Amino acid sequence: MSHSNSEPNPSMGHSHSHRRGLSVLLPERPHKGHDQTDHAGSANKAGNTTNASTQTSVSAPLHGSHHVHQRRIVFIGNPNVGKSSMFNQLLGAKSRVMNAPGTTVLLERGSYTYGDETWNLIDTPGTYSLLPLSPDEEVASQAAMGMNGQPNPDLIAAVLDVTNIARSLYFLAMILELGRPTVVALTMNDLARRAGAGVDPAELSQSLDGVPVVEVDGRTGKGTDLLMETIAQHLNGTPMPHGLKAVDTNDVDVAQWVESRADDRFEWAAQVLEHISLENRARVTLSDRLDRVLLNPVFGIIAFLAIMFLTFQATTWLAGPMQDWIDGSFRAWCEGGVTHLFTWFSPTATDTWFYGLIVNGILDGCITVLTFLPPMGIMFIMLSLLEDSGYLARAAFVMDRAMRSLHLDGRAFLPIVIGFGCNLPALAATRTLPDSRQRVLVGMLVPFSSCTARLSVYLVLAYAFFRDQAGLVVFLMYVASVLLILGVGILLRKVKFRDLHSEPFAMSLPPYQVPRLVTLLQSVLIKLWDFVKGASSIIVTMIALMWVLQGIPATANAGSFGHVENVHDSVYGVVADTVAPVFAPAGFDDWHASAALMTGFVAKEVVVGSLGQSYAVDSGDETEIQQGEGSLGAAIRHSFDESSGGHGQAAAVAFLLFTLAYTPCLATVAELRRQFGGRIALQTVGLGLITAYILAVLAFQTLRWVL
Repeated sequence: MSHSNSEPNPSMGHSHSHRRGLSVLLPERPHKGHDQTDHAGSANKAGNTTNASTQTSVSAPLHGSHHVHQRRIVFIGNPNVGKSSMFNQLLGAKSRVMNAPGTTVLLERGSYTYGDETWNLIDTPGTYSLLPLSPDEEVASQAAMGMNGQPNPDLIAAVLDVTNIARSLYFLAMILELGRPTVVALTMNDLARRAGAGVDPAELSQSLDGVPVVEVDGRTGKGTDLLMETIAQHLNGTPMPHGLKAVDTNDVDVAQWVESRADDRFEWAAQVLEHISLENRARVTLSDRLDRVLLNPVFGIIAFLAIMFLTFQATTWLAGPMQDWIDGSFRAWCEGGVTHLFTWFSPTATDTWFYGLIVNGILDGCITVLTFLPPMGIMFIMLSLLEDSGYLARAAFVMDRAMRSLHLDGRAFLPIVIGFGCNLPALAATRTLPDSRQRVLVGMLVPFSSCTARLSVYLVLAYAFFRDQAGLVVFLMYVASVLLILGVGILLRKVKFRDLHSEPFAMSLPPYQVPRLVTLLQSVLIKLWDFVKGASSIIVTMIALMWVLQGIPATANAGSFGHVENVHDSVYGVVADTVAPVFAPAGFDDWHASAALMTGFVAKEVVVGSLGQSYAVDSGDETEIQQGEGSLGAAIRHSFDESSGGHGQAAAVAFLLFTLAYTPCLATVAELRRQFGGRIALQTVGLGLITAYILAVLAFQTLRWVL
C-alpha cells in the first residue's frame, strides 16, 4: 500500500528566490489511545444476531508491556477492493509502514485495543491468489499462511469486492482452506446495489455455512466497529464451509495445492452464487459508458495525456504561489522573530556565527522542507483522486503496451511523467505500482526525469552560449532526458533487474466512484507527515555540513568562522578547487562550475545562485534569460572558454548534460532512502554520477570538434 513523498517551477519571465536548507528534526509525539464506546452492535453469523457492547480504542504499540500473546489480525484481499481505505479508517495516523522481513515490500501495521486486549493489525499488498507471481503477492501469501518468518495469524479478515463477487469467492475459498478463523468484510456493496447486484451479508453468511460476513464502507468507516466486534467474537474459530478442505500450512506445496483444487473451488464458488440473490447484472452502468471512451485505443490515450497534463501542472503551477509565499513572506516573518529574540539577549548577538547557523542553516532548512510540502501535498491529492475514483487502473491499461519494453506495466508511466515536474512527488507516485521490484526500478529512473528546477540552469547557459538557438537547446535537454530514461532503464533491466519479467497484465477495473473528501485529506496528511519524519534528518545533516564548510575560513585573510567574505576562501572553495580537475575531460575544469554542482546536490534551484555568488555577480531580479544574456552569462562564457581551451559551447553542453543526469536534490535522495533503503539510494546516486560524467565527457570530446 501507499503512504507515503519539492522542487519549484521556475518560469521564463520571473525570477525565483533561492531555496535550500536543512530540515529541523521533528520529534514523533506519542499517540495516546482514546477510548470510545461502541454502540451495541450485531454480528452476522448464519443470519443470526448477537449483541456485544465493548470499549475500543486505537493506540500505539505498548513497548515493554507483558502481554503473553497479542492477537495478530491479517487483512488480505484483491487489489482495488478498498482494503487499505478500511485499514486506515481503523487506525488512521496510528498505523506504521514497514518493510516485510528481507524485502522491499511494504506492509502497514498498527495496534488496536479492544477491551483489555491489544491486537496487531497487518495490512498486506493486494493479491489475486495465494500462489504468488510477484514479491508483493508472495509477502501477502506468507502473511496469511504464517510462512517464511511471518507469524501465524490468529484471524484473517478477507476483504471481498461485491462488484466482482465471483472472482472474490474463488479467492475466499483459498483463504478458508487455510483453516484459520476468518471473517469476511464486504466492500463496494453500495456501488453493487446501484448496479442492481448487491449482496445481503446475512444471506451470504448462511451460504458460507456460518462464516461471519460484515458489510464495510472503507471510505466512510461505516461498519468498521461491527467488523471489529465480529472479529472479537470469532477469534476462537469459524466454520469450514461444505465443499472445501482444510490444508496443513506447515507441510504443503503451495503451487500443487492451489492448482490441484482449482476446479473444486470454482465449483464451490458457483454453488454459493446460486444460493445468494443477485439482481440482473446485464444493465449498462455509468462505468461501462465511461470506459467506452477512456479505454478506447485513441480517445483513451488522449484522455490519459490530458489528465497527466493537469496532474503535472497542478504540482508546478498550483504549488508555485504557495512555495513563493513560504519562501518569501513566511521566511521573512520567521527571520524577523529570530532576530528580535537574539537582539533581546544582546544588540550584537546577530553578528555571531551562532546566529548565522540558526538563520542561514536550521531556519533556512525548515523553510525549505515547508516549500516541499505544497507539491507533495498536491501530488498526493491528485493520486488519491485518480486512485479512489477508479481511473488509475484504466490508465495502467492504456499505457501498458508503451512500458513493456522495460518489462513494466502501464502504471509505471505515471511517476516518470510526474518526475518532469518534480522528482520528489514522483517517488511518492511509485507507491501506486503493485510490484516492489517495479517500484525500485522506476524509483531509480525517476531522478533522470528533468525536473523544473533544472530548467533555470538550462535557460541561463542556453542564452549565454546559444542565444539564437536557446529554445532548441532547452527542448533537446528534455529529449535527452527521455532517451536517458529509456537507455538507463534497459541497462538496469539487463544488469540489476534480470529477474523482472513481463507478466500477462490482468487487473479488475473497479467501478467509478466519488472520492470521500475527509478520508482523502486524512490520508494526504498522514503521507506528508511520514515524509517529514523520514526525510528530515538526512537533509538537516547534509545542509548543516554545507553551511559549516562555507563558514570555515581556509586562507589567512578569509575572515572568521561564519563570516567568510568570499566563498572561494572557505573550506568549501578549497573542496571545489580540489574537485575541479576531475571535470577537465568534460571541459569545465573550473572551481565556479564544481562549486555550483556541489551546491546543486542540495537543490538544483540554487545552481544559478551559486554561480552568481562565486562570480560575485549580483543579478538582482533578473530573469534566467536576462542572466544568461547579461554579466553572469559573460562571466560563465569567459571561464568556460578558458577551461575548455576555447571550446566554451561544447563545455556548456557537457555541463548541461551533467546537470541533467547527476545526483538529484538532497530531498529526493532522502526520499529514496526512506522508501527503498540506504543501499538503493546509494546505488541511484552512484548511477547518476557515473552516467552524468560519461555523458559530459563524451559530449565535450565529440562536440569540441564541431562547435
